[in-house]
Amino acid sequence: MRARLARLIVDRMLDQVPVRAIYPDGTVRGAGAADSPALQIVRPQAMFERLARSPKIGLGESYMAGDWTVADGTDLGELMTPFAARLTELIPPQLTRFRRVVDRRLPRRTRNTPAGSRDNISAHYDLSNELFAAFLDPSMSYSSALFEQVDEELETAQHRKVERILDLAGVGPGSRVLEVGAGWGTLAIAAARRGALVTGIGLAIEQVNLARKRAAEAGLTDRIDLRLEDYRSVTGTYDAIVSVEMIEAVGEEYWPTYFRALEGLLAPGGTIAIQAILMDHDRLLATRNSYGWIQKYIFPGGLIPSRTAIDQTVAAHTSLTVEEDFRFGPDYAETLRRWRHRFQANSAAVRAEGFDETFQRTWEFYLAYCEAGFASGYLDVAQLSLRRRS
Repeated sequence: MRARLARLIVDRMLDQVPVRAIYPDGTVRGAGAADSPALQIVRPQAMFERLARSPKIGLGESYMAGDWTVADGTDLGELMTPFAARLTELIPPQLTRFRRVVDRRLPRRTRNTPAGSRDNISAHYDLSNELFAAFLDPSMSYSSALFEQVDEELETAQHRKVERILDLAGVGPGSRVLEVGAGWGTLAIAAARRGALVTGIGLAIEQVNLARKRAAEAGLTDRIDLRLEDYRSVTGTYDAIVSVEMIEAVGEEYWPTYFRALEGLLAPGGTIAIQAILMDHDRLLATRNSYGWIQKYIFPGGLIPSRTAIDQTVAAHTSLTVEEDFRFGPDYAETLRRWRHRFQANSAAVRAEGFDETFQRTWEFYLAYCEAGFASGYLDVAQLSLRRRS
């Protein structure tokens, strides 16, 4: 009964979106023309049962299991973008009242306590350095690039992003820099090459070890100190604090702690520069307490903030204020598209690392899901500068 109801709802949604859904018996639903993106439903009963059990998780799980796939000639990101663009319109208003019934609450085990943060970060970033190398550019930058033109090399666009946020933070010769969430060391190396003294922290052992190796290969170990450390335990004073797409892993409960910690480490006259994925505030309020596919399979403990939430948090808990807000969401859609295509092209290398077909379908869906969010404008990304209020 629930599966039949799920099919009725999905078919109604399809009739509002310029795509096609092709059933095994040849039935076609959707408002798309003959050349529009198409999804091939392989096992409709299994797919609709998954959707009925968990509307927010079932679609991704159905793709992971092979219950549906893309039809020949269709790109997964292009297929998902029209749905993301109409997400708030597709659910019939009379069904939104049942949100509390179908939404699963966030598991307490994914809270971003100091111990929980280590587990959550390790679950994603310690999968394998070789896995990430299979789809990232040689700079190993796992955040949005900044393009001047769409056909330029991804590595060039990634270095532009790094240099821009270092400029935003005022990093120069002699600057004492703290990077919160140092990744594989690309930004720390760039800052050290400007003559800065850099402390970089992270919680993923695999990442920190490779970042240290890359800093040594660059001949910069005397200017870069990379630590396996939580932001809550850092001490010292820094002229510039930089954090690229790390706030998404902090969790709403700890946003005040995060900004208070950064403020406490900031030298007088210093600047904090963060790169953050953002969503509209009304969407944050509607989804912040529910458990979704991304949180279950990709980023446990993750939550994307809104600009309003950041402003409210820093106003209530710190003397900081946001001074600059530079947006480049479409660049993230392009970044994700390139990652996904490279991931697919290197599927044999991914498989050789021990990641099976289900894992690969999981990550293809993850990258396309995020790409659609940015391509549709549902998500955005910004570089923000924060300073103490006068």
